[in-house]
Amino acid sequence: MASGQFLTPIFVFLLCLVSTTASPSVIQISRENTVSGYSNLRIDDDLYCESWRFSVETNDAGYWSTIPARCLQFVEDYMTSERYLYDSEFVARDSLAFAKTVEMAGDGRDSWIFDIDETLLSNLPYYEAHGFGSESFDESSFDSWVDLAEAPALPASLSLYKDLKQLGFTLFLLTGRGEYQRNVTEKNLLYAEFTGWERLILRGPSDQGKPAIVYKSEKRTELQDEGYRIHGSSGDQWSDLLGFAIARRSFKLPNPMYYIA
Repeated sequence: MASGQFLTPIFVFLLCLVSTTASPSVIQISRENTVSGYSNLRIDDDLYCESWRFSVETNDAGYWSTIPARCLQFVEDYMTSERYLYDSEFVARDSLAFAKTVEMAGDGRDSWIFDIDETLLSNLPYYEAHGFGSESFDESSFDSWVDLAEAPALPASLSLYKDLKQLGFTLFLLTGRGEYQRNVTEKNLLYAEFTGWERLILRGPSDQGKPAIVYKSEKRTELQDEGYRIHGSSGDQWSDLLGFAIARRSFKLPNPMYYIA
């Protein structure tokens, strides 16, 4: 018998042996204390809520209305911690790093778009009193909060805003707030030390009822039609960033408290 005929069964045996012994070590997760049907999702609240937040921030979760009841403490701890501020700082750093690579034409048409709520201004004082997203959204009570014009700046976003101004970007503020809130919104922005924007764009009568992703896409299209080059866009909602007439680069800030389609 040829030597190759002896080697073939030995090779097959060794291959099976390696496969049998190695495969369990690829990923091993205890089936104890797991979500039914998903052995890799533990029911420990912190782990569950961390994975839930990941799903939300990546937009894998799609539409959702309130945070899971079991995640109330988790979201509160996150939003009131240095982790939230540091995550926001990371987004600002990445944004600025990209902005510095843009070759500015010097014609005032190189632009950047900012959302306002949970992007420039933080409504954390309001959500602290309303369950950090565990309660259904109440437009009336939120409007009363907006009327106070006391929302603080998100520190990382304020720094980014100032840096972009210094680099020569034309800054547009595109918000889902209504036109009737223009005065209090401008007052709040100035209170939080935001100045020098080119245009504050709010929902007019013809924009009412449109999904945010449609409304904001249309407004970006109008800016492009005016000759503006939208290099960057910053927002806490995917509907701030996706759609059509999108920026060259979009930067998503963290927000596990609510979702806007």
